[in-house]
Amino acid sequence: MSDYKKLKVWEDAHQFTIDIYNITKKFPNNEQYGLTSQIRRSSSSIPTNIVEGSGQLNNGNLIRFLGIAKGSAFETEYQLLLAKDLNYITNEEYKYLLAKIQSIIRRLTNLIKSLKNQKPRTKNQKQVLNPQPLLTINQKQGRW
Repeated sequence: MSDYKKLKVWEDAHQFTIDIYNITKKFPNNEQYGLTSQIRRSSSSIPTNIVEGSGQLNNGNLIRFLGIAKGSAFETEYQLLLAKDLNYITNEEYKYLLAKIQSIIRRLTNLIKSLKNQKPRTKNQKQVLNPQPLLTINQKQGRW
C-alpha cells in the first residue's frame, strides 16, 4: 500500500491535526513547550506514521506503524481531556475533537484487523482475504 492519500483514515487524521494546530493557538503562552507542543506532536504523529507505514514493503511493517499511529491517537485523546480539564478548550470543542479522534481510532483498529486477516501473498499470486483468521492457543484463551 503506497498511496496513503487514498486512505480515509489518513485524510481524517491529517484534518484532525490541522484542527489541533488551530485550536492550540489559543492555549496559554506558558504551555508553548508543554501541552501545546505535546498535543501537536502526538496528533501529527498519527498521519505521519500512517504515511511511513504505507511506504513499507510488507504488511507486517505497515501494521506496526499503524499500531504506533493508534498509540499516538490514544495519547492525543488523553491530552484533549487534560486541555478540557485545564479549561484550555470548551466542552463543545472537546466533544467535537473527541468524536473525531475516536473515529480515527476505530478506523485504525479496523484497518489493522483487515491487514492481519489477509493471507500472505507468494510470488505471482493475487491477494486473497482470509475470512477465518488462524488463532493461536493464547488468542483462543483471550490473551491478545
